[in-house]
Amino acid sequence: MLKKNVVPLLLTAATVLALSACAGVQPVPYTGISSSSHMQQNRDDDAGKVPYKYSALAAWSRYTRVLVDPVVVYQGSDNQFGDMKAEDRTELADYMGKTFAEKLGTRFQIAQQSGPNTLRIKLTLTGAEKTKPLVGQFMHFDLAGNLYNGVQSVRGGQGAFSGSVSYAVEIYDSSNGQLLKAYVSKQYPNAMNLVAAFGSLGAAKTGIDKGADALVAELH
Repeated sequence: MLKKNVVPLLLTAATVLALSACAGVQPVPYTGISSSSHMQQNRDDDAGKVPYKYSALAAWSRYTRVLVDPVVVYQGSDNQFGDMKAEDRTELADYMGKTFAEKLGTRFQIAQQSGPNTLRIKLTLTGAEKTKPLVGQFMHFDLAGNLYNGVQSVRGGQGAFSGSVSYAVEIYDSSNGQLLKAYVSKQYPNAMNLVAAFGSLGAAKTGIDKGADALVAELH
């Protein structure tokens, strides 16, 4: 017979696994994104975070400047914001614009207009999840939650009840409008990142940080 103190632990573990397995948005090739028809399902190792993508042959090294369009908050019916308030969406979009520009500025000169050797990057915020109040933080202190998050951390998966951000990136040659690269991504903190678990938008903003770093790495 199971000891009394073991039963709640098993129930908690089962609840974490069940809820986390069905929780979380899964990005789609959003129909309102202009490059949607070009994107195909990603079957590479990074498919968990970049489920759809398109790439043309491009010599990134010849581009020295980048024009970053203002971030667009996606309004299509297939958006994945759930019941997130408009002000929270705007806050994330503002943070995204600032963060991506700063990160891209470490690789390119920031341009104010189209021109030769200049990329144009269009960012669209398509969805976001808030960290669940209290329970998202509790899972970092609860034994079963820590076990689950530990496994997710190794797998590169999303933490229990943690927030996330989903977005689309479209990269053009600004001089002729040619689409060079496009993808849809979902980003979130490492499942064991305790700091990112605090604040309802903290995890989504950490996801934006990671997404900006990933983009810069792609363009080197």
